[in-house]
Amino acid sequence: MTELNLTLPAARALHLAAQGLLQPRRRKAQKADVIDAIRNMGVLQIDTIHVVARSPYLVLWSRLGDYPQPWLEEHLAEGALFEYWAHEACFVPIEDYGLLRHRMLDPGAMGWKYSVQWMQERRADIDRLLQQIRSNGPVRSADFERTDGKGGGWWEWKPEKRSLEVLFTSGELMIARRQNFQRVYDLAERVLPGWDDSRLPGMEETRRELALKTVRALGLARAAWVADYYRTKPPRPDLESLAEEGLLLRARVDGWKDAVYIHPELADLAQAAAEGALSATLTTILSPFDPVVWDRRRAADLFDFDYRLECYTPAEKRRYGYFSLPILRRGALVGRLDAKAHRRGAVFEVKNIAIEPGARVTERFVRDVAGALQRLANWHACPQVQVQASEPREFAATLQSELDAQGVEQ
Repeated sequence: MTELNLTLPAARALHLAAQGLLQPRRRKAQKADVIDAIRNMGVLQIDTIHVVARSPYLVLWSRLGDYPQPWLEEHLAEGALFEYWAHEACFVPIEDYGLLRHRMLDPGAMGWKYSVQWMQERRADIDRLLQQIRSNGPVRSADFERTDGKGGGWWEWKPEKRSLEVLFTSGELMIARRQNFQRVYDLAERVLPGWDDSRLPGMEETRRELALKTVRALGLARAAWVADYYRTKPPRPDLESLAEEGLLLRARVDGWKDAVYIHPELADLAQAAAEGALSATLTTILSPFDPVVWDRRRAADLFDFDYRLECYTPAEKRRYGYFSLPILRRGALVGRLDAKAHRRGAVFEVKNIAIEPGARVTERFVRDVAGALQRLANWHACPQVQVQASEPREFAATLQSELDAQGVEQ
């Protein structure tokens, strides 16, 4: 295959195709589609904020449309997935366990996620906790009462929760299932009884495989994008060397000085993108923790979209809102909305929707965005959408009018 040259829109289309976000689905999602989507992404990041659906569910909805949320937990309980630190805390296909096992064997290198001092000082308590799990079965953090008189913030975990987490990071415990989205911890040998560390790939092979999986998940990748996906540390594979070995393909994007790399499995898709044959037609709403936007630099490179999640920013300093959701329309990131699902009242509130300055707001644009927003609201069982404010200011009334019109048509 000769070196391809891609326009920026073609590069975007290839990226979205690899991520499962190029075109609307033509059939209703099946349970197997959930695990297939996670395999295509490589990882599915976990976050517990639920002003709208929790992030992992929303990431899947953006790709699959309406689907029953329990399918995700069922895959975990059935052993098709496991949880560990990948990009951050993630659901990962079980066949990739060996690629992350090295991190469990060197937990001291995992930063704040693991405390050597805690393990040393609390060794007797931790041994008793492990014995309790061994004798009585899996536990949740909620099974232990707080006795230290402190609050419940993540920075003040009760001792048992912290011990469970360091044991999880070291691989002694795994997440057997989730109950009301709470982790249920069990011994690793019971969750994954067939594993033997003699099957562990070497570090060089692991690094290469994670780099190749990253490039495959992204569709195409600049070298500078790759480390962030699995949060890999140096030394990292040289993508140019992988290309010379035939493990990656080399390509160019108009206006970029450096090369991009493509996984050979996507060669035909890349050729179609170069020929302008990939048509981005999907309009949907993304999670802040979607792989498309979680790397701020990559989102800027590909989409000219400067995105930062502001839920950890003081309220008075927020520009777009607490939990702003990027809007993907026909291959472009065209805006973001700050929303809250009022489930008891069946109302989906859009506190603010901000349209990117370069977006051309046509009737079709409004129809596309309204349709995606209504589908999202329906999936939340909150079919009444209320748009409170927008940038530009007049867009709120225009969007609300289209939403109301679509509701009448239905």
